[in-house]
Amino acid sequence: MSVDVKYRTKASATGGRDGRAATEDGAFQVSLSTPKELGGGGGQGNNPEQLFAAGYAACFLGAMKFVASQDKQKVPDDAKVSANVGIGPRSEGGFGLEITLDVSVPGLPRDQAQALVQKAHQVCPYSNATRNNIDVKLNVV
Repeated sequence: MSVDVKYRTKASATGGRDGRAATEDGAFQVSLSTPKELGGGGGQGNNPEQLFAAGYAACFLGAMKFVASQDKQKVPDDAKVSANVGIGPRSEGGFGLEITLDVSVPGLPRDQAQALVQKAHQVCPYSNATRNNIDVKLNVV
């Protein structure tokens, strides 16, 4: 499937899970630290799963706003997406991720919120990237 790219960015990491990462333009820089649960020191830095969770949550909320606008609706300003990302060994070898998106859309009836979340899951680039590879659970709270 081809993609008509409208925006491109570049980030690099050095030192692995205990190093640093930054975007090429310098707008984002982060120290990395391996969590104790994965055998690291659990220092002050962030880890790739935290970065992925933040990116997925923001992107999914953006997808919700996009699909709502297609139906001439608006997502409330206090809507919130929390991405819960877990990492661990896979039974097939290597490591895998487990993801749950908890979505809160105050003021929107539950059935409408669930329909909005399902539509957003079809257009969100993170959802499309994980589809058929990672089981993403959608939870309207």
